[in-house]
Amino acid sequence: MNAQREPFRITDSPWFWAMLFSMMSLVGMGLIAPKFDARQRQIENRFLGREEAAAERNRRAAGLPPIDLAAEAVAPGPRPRMVPLWTLATGATLLAVGSAAMLVRELRAWQRQ
Repeated sequence: MNAQREPFRITDSPWFWAMLFSMMSLVGMGLIAPKFDARQRQIENRFLGREEAAAERNRRAAGLPPIDLAAEAVAPGPRPRMVPLWTLATGATLLAVGSAAMLVRELRAWQRQ
């Protein structure tokens, strides 16, 4: 009996879908990066403001003289983000590269059959 092997369908591989979704996430992150940065800056500034206000409340509760937070306020300058987008992008890139490598491995295994 002459058994024909089934054709390789790339869409049947879970590695293809992992690679596709991770690459699409990279595209999405590239598109939202400017808006993410502006929004993240707002969130982090609010967090830092609440942190300073809590420290001032603790100072007053301890009986120390109050500090006028508005008088000492400075315009927030450029500083590194607490939650940078590059961490997600690095993870998605590693997933895309790993999935592509596994997909190539799967294709070569099918060709050797």
